[in-house]
Parts: sequence; structure tokens; C-alpha cells
Amino acid sequence: MEDVKDQQSKSHGEDDENEIVTENTAFVHGEPPQDVSGPPKVDSEVEILQEKVTKQIIKEGHGNKPSKYSTCFLHYRAWAESTQHKFEDTWHEQQPLELVLGKEKKEMTGLAIGVSSMKSGERALLHVGWELGYGKEGSFSFPNVPPMADLLYEVELIGFDETREGKARGDMTVEERIGAADRRKMDGNALFKEDKLEEAMQQYEMAIAYMGDDFMFQLFGKYQDMALAVKNPCHLNMAACLIKLKRYEEAIGHCSIVLAEDENNVKAIFRRGKARAELGQTDAAREDFLKARKYAPEDKSIARELRLLAEHDKALYKKQKEIYKGIFGQRPEPKMKTNWLILLWQWFVSLFYRIFRRERVKAD
Repeated sequence: MEDVKDQQSKSHGEDDENEIVTENTAFVHGEPPQDVSGPPKVDSEVEILQEKVTKQIIKEGHGNKPSKYSTCFLHYRAWAESTQHKFEDTWHEQQPLELVLGKEKKEMTGLAIGVSSMKSGERALLHVGWELGYGKEGSFSFPNVPPMADLLYEVELIGFDETREGKARGDMTVEERIGAADRRKMDGNALFKEDKLEEAMQQYEMAIAYMGDDFMFQLFGKYQDMALAVKNPCHLNMAACLIKLKRYEEAIGHCSIVLAEDENNVKAIFRRGKARAELGQTDAAREDFLKARKYAPEDKSIARELRLLAEHDKALYKKQKEIYKGIFGQRPEPKMKTNWLILLWQWFVSLFYRIFRRERVKAD
């Protein structure tokens, strides 16, 4: 892990081979599946995979399909079709499922059949009969699934590792897991250079899956440093991609994960500030940029963002001033109303004074 001195001597924009520069990358549109209360409505053609399993594609994938014993990484939501009760959601838990095809649990047989027909990046709606799900008895613990319940799965195949005799993450040594994650990270960097942000993110997410919390908690010393040297750049690169995709809340989440391990990481602070600024959280963004400048005082990108925030504040103040001026306006000068009674009284006084003065002159 880099210490603070290393970060002070290197600009956040000058990424090493483990990280990527994204400021000038072309914008790519994309958004995560919506978190809705029920299964998505899909109009695509129904593909029969097996007597009890059908599939409708929501988003096309790319590349090859996984083979038997491939280790697949996927996100999914699951509903009981009859009640529309959602009983699992890995997107919400922010933890992809690892599934070794051919070695899945019995209740995931139908899900595995569907996944084996998918390509990396593909998202689909699966209909699975109860016989290939939780069976006649259902499940009354976790997850809670009624008896004989047909299932609906919204699945996204993030990616997969080809056949390795069905070796799951838990069966790998520390070095093997870190090496597998590092290869995914490098694949992601190569895809990013080709402006394939969605595909790059899939590789980073798979790399992060190898470095799950259950694994990281077991590491100390050099092994922890080795793992973080792979994991943190993946989170930072995910944040960079997500900012380009205008998925700012997710970008903030990835930056915060890095900052939980390394609170002075300049790139994480800067990219979180960028995302906050885009969300209109100007005070929080300014706080991040000022903190980043503390560790990288010569960085021009940080200075530029602070200048843009200052210009934004100035423009906002001017606009608010015009609005208030339009609402309240300047106080008009009071107009004097003519009082004819007073004028008449003044005329009588003046007339009386002139008469009095004339009579006095005659008397003299």
C-alpha cells in the first residue's frame, strides 16, 4: 500500500500501471438495473432452455458462454412467481454470487442452467419451475420460499473464469486468489483503453469478488498489502468509470471503500469530490478537494475543480441576488399628496398678513 509520502509526491492524475486515467475518456451511456418491487417486464422472445427453464434476454452480452465447471460471477434478484415476493437480491447486498457450473446447490439447478446459456454482460429474465428450485417443501428459513413455488430470476452474468476443475475461490490459496484478481484487473484496464467501460467494469467487479470481506479479514502483513494493492485500484477504476457513466452515487460508494482502508488516498478523495460536485453537494465536494490539495498542493486538476466550484458559487449568488431583487424590488420614493385644505389655510394667512402690513404702513 502506498503511504502518505508516496501520495504527496505523485499527482492523483498520474496513475501507475495499476490504475487508469479517465478525465479525457469518451462518455459512455449505461445504467444499472432498476430496483423495482416486482420482476421486470420483458418483451423479448422466450427461449426454452429446458422443460422447466425459459429465458428472455433483457440486455445482450458479448464473447463466449461458460462451460461446465466454469466459475461464474453474477448478480441476481429472485421472486416467487405466485406471490411476487422477492427473497434474494445480490445487487442490494453489493456482493456478487460465485457459482461453479456443475457443482451448484440443488436449489440453484435451474439458475445454473440459465447462467450456462448466457454471455458475459448479458442480463436476462429466467423462469424456473419449482422442481429445479426449492422443490416441493420450499424453504422456511433463509431465504423464505413457499412450497412448490415457480421462480423468477433477473440475472446479470458479470463474467466467468474458464474451467479449472471446478476450483472455487474458497479452495484457492491466497496467492492464487490475488493472482486471479490481478489478471481481471489488467483485463479491465485493457478494455478501458478501448473505451469499453461496461466490459471493463465487469472485469473490475470480478476482481473485487475475489477480494471479498470474508477473505480480507483473514489477511495480515504482506498478504494484506498485496491484496489491497489489487483491490483498491479496482475500486478507484470502477469509480472513474461510474463518473463517466453519470452513476455518481455508486462512484462515491467505491471511493468510500478505499478511504475506509486508506483515508488519505488522494485519488479516492478527488474522485469522490468530483461525484459530489456533479450531485450538487458543493460543500462536501469542496471539503474533499481541499483535503486532496493538502496532500497534492501542486496538482492542477484539484486547483481547476476548486476554481470551478468558486465560479459556480459566484454565479449562484448573482442569480439569487437577481431573483430577490425581482421579488422585493427597490422601495419606491413616496409621492406627496396635495392637501387643498392646508393650501387654502396658507393662502388666508398670507392674505391676512399682507392686509395687516398695509394697514400698519398707512397708520405710520
